[in-house]
Amino acid sequence: MRLEKWLGALHERNFRLYFVGQLTSAIGTGMTPVALSFAVLALRHGSATDVGAVLTAETVPLVVFLLVGGVAGDRFGRRRVMLGADVLRTGAQAALGTWILLGHPPLWGFLLFSALVGTGTAFFMPALTGLIPEVVQSERLTQANALNGLTFSLGGIVGPAVAGIVVAAASPGWAIVADALSYAVSVWSLAALRLSPVVGAASESFYVQLRHGWKEFWSRTWLWAIVVVASVSNMLMMAPYLVLGAVIAKESLGGATAWGTILAAQGAGAVVGGVAMLRVRFHRPLVASLLSMLVWPYPLLSLAYRAPVPVIAVGAFLGGVAFAIFDAQWQTTMQREVPAEVLSRVSAYDWFGSLVFLPLGFVIVGPVAAAVGVHAVFLIGSFFVFVAVAITLLFPAVRQIRSPSGAA
Repeated sequence: MRLEKWLGALHERNFRLYFVGQLTSAIGTGMTPVALSFAVLALRHGSATDVGAVLTAETVPLVVFLLVGGVAGDRFGRRRVMLGADVLRTGAQAALGTWILLGHPPLWGFLLFSALVGTGTAFFMPALTGLIPEVVQSERLTQANALNGLTFSLGGIVGPAVAGIVVAAASPGWAIVADALSYAVSVWSLAALRLSPVVGAASESFYVQLRHGWKEFWSRTWLWAIVVVASVSNMLMMAPYLVLGAVIAKESLGGATAWGTILAAQGAGAVVGGVAMLRVRFHRPLVASLLSMLVWPYPLLSLAYRAPVPVIAVGAFLGGVAFAIFDAQWQTTMQREVPAEVLSRVSAYDWFGSLVFLPLGFVIVGPVAAAVGVHAVFLIGSFFVFVAVAITLLFPAVRQIRSPSGAA
């Protein structure tokens, strides 16, 4: 009976298939940041700016095509769109990984295939938010979102740890090829789902559907307020963490194995947070989610001051817990508060707004760190975490969102 309460969503065939595919894909994806960063740094004169450029190459098409992906998910069916996206990502990662194994590609090769992966992700993620309510009963929605978050969390543990070993012992190319194979497993699992026929709104124009999605997004103050603050936070906090973290690990902490350990600790924290979300229910989910993010200055500052790897890993662990809490509560709130027929479009505006400044962060973090110092960059990011949480909690609509009684 206890397992039913915790893992009941896995008793449903569709969600179980979905879970297996996404868990496998998440492990492969978790290998990529370590492998890609150190493959780029291995280039002649490879630098933090080059790493930022590659991450930007993936993020720009992700941002550009998100709104198109949201309309496509609502218009043509979420599973169909996700299948196409994963086929594209499989091919791109297989090609890049093979190229690295056969002979190190130039920077433009990394930029090209990273852009293709970002394009696939732009179509995949908005559709994913809308698909989850289609593969699980409504009373298990929070549980399903927590389990979905656990796939990314487990991937965040296993992927970076394995990638650190593979990169140190062999080649980043093998880790990227493994990511391609994981996307192929996701394709299989999505194809095996048994879903009701899609009732689309193909008679409406793309522009009409996009405008309807915007109207639904902007009519919810709690939604756009958090998205706006998240967009700036990603530029000031996450871009330095992802770009400068790998550089600091290479220069001062022991290389790929150290960075893989730190990211794996973050994944472990996300697992703990995700498991907690299987049973814990917050009366005010958005307030609890925002307050959990106040732990993030710890990993940022411990990196800035080049603390020992175990100290940084503890901070990353706490950051992972916070991300898991936020993600489960945020996704469930959207799925409950937004009509199902526009959910992928609203999710696309969420993703677009949250990520729109991230490419800029990736581009400028290397030059800014060179000009003012790594310490200053991380201090700014840490301070903004507190500012972001405080500003968002000033909105009554954020504080007023309640969880329904009896929800799992």
